Amino acid sequence: MTQLESRPDLISLHGVTKTYPGHPPLTVLKDVSLSIGASADVAVVGPSGSGKTTMLSIMGTLDQPTSGQVLIDGVDTATISEAARARLRAETIGFVFQQFFLLPTLSALDNVAQGMLYQGLHRPERRKRAAEALERVGLAARAKHRPGELSGGEQQRVAIARAIAGGPRLLFADEPTGALDQASGHMVVDYLKAIVGDGTTVVVITHDPSLAARFNRQISLLDGEIVGDEVTSDDGDDFRGWL
Repeated sequence: MTQLESRPDLISLHGVTKTYPGHPPLTVLKDVSLSIGASADVAVVGPSGSGKTTMLSIMGTLDQPTSGQVLIDGVDTATISEAARARLRAETIGFVFQQFFLLPTLSALDNVAQGMLYQGLHRPERRKRAAEALERVGLAARAKHRPGELSGGEQQRVAIARAIAGGPRLLFADEPTGALDQASGHMVVDYLKAIVGDGTTVVVITHDPSLAARFNRQISLLDGEIVGDEVTSDDGDDFRGWL
């Protein structure tokens, strides 16, 4: 590995391997080690099949490695119960995916509020936080609209609002611009970058080198191995030209 952030580690992977059983077994991650600091913005880039989504799932505790260690804020995720991992995801981690996964019968506001169900918040508090999150992504005026009444870019911004409404310290985005046109994709990246300014670590999975270049750190993955790790800047100024 090359240069890393000087911030305290929020995520650490040590010798992580993931193998799926079969004849022969399929190893999609091979002895991956990396650390990501707080308030960092990182792109994990590589072609389809390189292991990016598997690595995101493991970092986000949606899956467990076959071997190796995953630490989130110093906690070894293998040593805690599944209930504790679920609580960690609910309270610490937000997810954004290529598909928006919005409920078609609910308004934008209620879709965002739905994402906080497992945080134990009462409905008025969830709706208050949902309204604030929609305002942060520029959709306050569309809060009552259902997904079918929103553009693709707007739906992805609702998904981002849902991911950030609970105040996560980590946000993972898997190909968040993959279903969008270029202009909408640039706008989505703008909002993801802005979240970093609020103190959230953002890790984006992408196959697009031009999208990865907008993030301060790019980790390159190929055939399940890290083949590059570069910090290009640390001031956050590189994205402001899109605003």
